[in-house]
Amino acid sequence: MTGTVSPSDYQRRVEALREALLALAPGAPVRLRKPTSNLFRPRHAAHSPLDAAGFSGVLSIDPTTKTADVLGMTTYEDLVAATLPHGLAPLVVPQLKTITLGGAVTGLGIESASFRNGCPHESVIEMDILTGDGQVVTARPDNEHRELFYGFTNSYGTLGYALRLRIELEPVTPYVHLRHLRFNRMQECAAAIETICRDRSHDGEAVDFLDGIWFSPNESYLTLATYTAEAPRASDYTGRGIYYRSIQQRPEDWLTTHDYFWRWDTDWFWCSRAFGAQNPHLRRVWPRRWRRSDVYWKLIGLERRYGVKRRLDARHGKSPEEEVIQDIEVPVSRVAEFVDFLDKRTGIQPVWLCPLQQRDPDVTWDLYPLDPATLYVNVGFWSTAPLPTGETDGYHNRAIEEKVRDLCGRKSLYSTAFYPEAEFWQTYGGPAYEVLKKTYDPDHRLLDLYAKTVQRR
Repeated sequence: MTGTVSPSDYQRRVEALREALLALAPGAPVRLRKPTSNLFRPRHAAHSPLDAAGFSGVLSIDPTTKTADVLGMTTYEDLVAATLPHGLAPLVVPQLKTITLGGAVTGLGIESASFRNGCPHESVIEMDILTGDGQVVTARPDNEHRELFYGFTNSYGTLGYALRLRIELEPVTPYVHLRHLRFNRMQECAAAIETICRDRSHDGEAVDFLDGIWFSPNESYLTLATYTAEAPRASDYTGRGIYYRSIQQRPEDWLTTHDYFWRWDTDWFWCSRAFGAQNPHLRRVWPRRWRRSDVYWKLIGLERRYGVKRRLDARHGKSPEEEVIQDIEVPVSRVAEFVDFLDKRTGIQPVWLCPLQQRDPDVTWDLYPLDPATLYVNVGFWSTAPLPTGETDGYHNRAIEEKVRDLCGRKSLYSTAFYPEAEFWQTYGGPAYEVLKKTYDPDHRLLDLYAKTVQRR
């Protein structure tokens, strides 16, 4: 676990990182070297001269104001471990333990509290940002760097790096009560999402968290979760039990708050099945400490490096497949249409459902604007789809981008993207981004957003 960092240590680390950036030769690539990543976007290998290892840790937690000062490379696993003893937690805790606070803010984080708390960037009070021109600025909604504050989200390190963030926290209880509701039609599920998010309750019980799974055209579930001080029992899905399967098997459940936050991490939602970790015989001997998303990530890395499975598939005559790993948001009124399209196009099952609404209707987040009056549903799907003869990567993913656009939605950029450049800048805040780039990275020491997320440099 990451420990507490003193303000003086933090300042020394800031100055050392800034000096390392300024010492780079003109034109040298500027990239941050960090121990973990949750990006599915491959890019050309390049030396990363800036070491972010010193920017993991908690500066302070204030139980009175319910705030925390946290370094940008702190994982949510460590952040939650530091806040829970105070009876507090971040307003939104992304699903995977090794997602960092800075990564969730400069990228995009969504979880089952997002229908009431929005995304992680919406609970940020201020940030220290190392910009592309080598300055360290404190960005707040009310100071001279307010444009950077509101434009930092979805910039993916192309304007600078968040070194310290002050965030809001909220009170939590020791347990969470879960109710799993089944629907036979996705249209019914979407209608229930809209009603529950509006009322923030169901059958007389408050709803603090809401997400769900679409398993097939005639089977989908919503999980309604509520903070509670006591529980008759607490399930544990770090052993032989598999969380997403429990949703089909029991109408209600209880988890500790800690285990609720990490309910998806043990099996990387359902993706651990690709590694055999859900096979009962293999699971029995697979150490618990290895049942976590970063271990599966390492296995993915080995496959990308050596291509053993790819070569075996080719040897056995298996048709090539395209990775279709995306999170998109569409209005709740269009989510059934999108899921139907995705199923017919790719056959991917299951998919994750998570409602999202902007927390403050008066704010515009320039690089990822959502209609604050609209309730969206995030649809997460992480698999592969067969490629027709003669087609290459982008065949399915580009069709998904076009469908999301037609449904007035947005797509996260943590994975592959295939947008034409003009469409990309129209979608992701081109004019506002250009002003920020000229202001905070005038010499283009950092890649621009299109080069990094679409061209994958």
